[in-house]
Formats: sequence, structure tokens, C-alpha cells
Amino acid sequence: MKLSSQAQAFILHFGEMGSRWGFNRTVGQMFALLTIQSEPMNADQLAQALKISRGNVSMGLKELQSWRLVELRHLPGDRKDYFTAAGSIWDLARTVFEERRKRELDPTLSLLRELLLNAPEDKQEAEEQKKIQEVYNLLELLDRFANTLSRLEQKDLIKLMKLGSGISKLLELKNKATGVQGGKSTAK
Repeated sequence: MKLSSQAQAFILHFGEMGSRWGFNRTVGQMFALLTIQSEPMNADQLAQALKISRGNVSMGLKELQSWRLVELRHLPGDRKDYFTAAGSIWDLARTVFEERRKRELDPTLSLLRELLLNAPEDKQEAEEQKKIQEVYNLLELLDRFANTLSRLEQKDLIKLMKLGSGISKLLELKNKATGVQGGKSTAK
């Protein structure tokens, strides 16, 4: 399979970004290739297109399946397993977001809850616990916001995203009208 220069650039970039998103370069490249291909691909085709070993492809597919980013397909008359991206671009983004939350945010919130259950033994621990509580409150707020976003329909999420800086301008206007500046009241 010959990849266009555009496809190669896309795949290489996603490989580099993969390590920032929680999986290795090869898995990122496989995900990118499966995302832009209109037809399902088998492991041999992936190995050939990306010039990687069949074993590496097999491990990468298992990783992508654990992230729920690829779907297994069977073609009539062919015994090989074929793979394709699991849904639309929006579905994939939502899945990556949910998986990252499950793998990163949920365990952190659990640890912080556990730490906050302990009564502080002295003044230093009380100060530390106050900061831990602030971190917990922030992450809990982000988690609730993320849950709200994940329940939105795609069209509503797009509308919200298009509001962009308009939201901050609206908040600035509200703050001016109520005499609040930078989160602090300006009333004397």
C-alpha cells in the first residue's frame, strides 16, 4: 500500500502525539492510519503500510482495542481479522477523552478522597490537607464539567465550542454590570 505524502505527514504526526495522549508512537500511527482509511485493514496491511513488524502491529491492535478505538471486522470469504476506527471523528475524540479520564483522573480523585479522610495530626498536615482539598475541588469540578460535555449531542457540543471567546466576553460584561472584577467585588 502506497501512502500519499499527506497521509504520511498525518500518520507521523499522530505517532508523535500518541505518546502525549497515553500510548506509544506506533500505536498512534496505527490509529491515524485506521482513522483515515475508508476500508478496514488487516494486520499484514498495517505492517506493510507502516513498515513495522507483524508482532508490533498485533500488540498495537490490542492496545487500541483496550482503548475502544478500533473495531474488529470480518469480510465475507476472508478468514483474516480486519480493523477499522470505532466510529466518527467525534466518537473517537469522546472515547479518548473518556479513557483518559478513567485512566488518569478517576484514580487521582480516589487517592485524594482517601487522603482527605485522614484527620491531620498537626498544623503542617492541616495546611497540606487544605491544599489537597483545593486540588480535589478543582479536579472534581473539571470532572463534573467533563461529564456534562460528554453527555451533549455533537451538534450542541459544536455550538458550545463555537462560542469560544464569546463566553469570556459575556462573563466580563456580567462582571462589569455587577461590579465584580477578576472574581472580586469592586463595590466599596
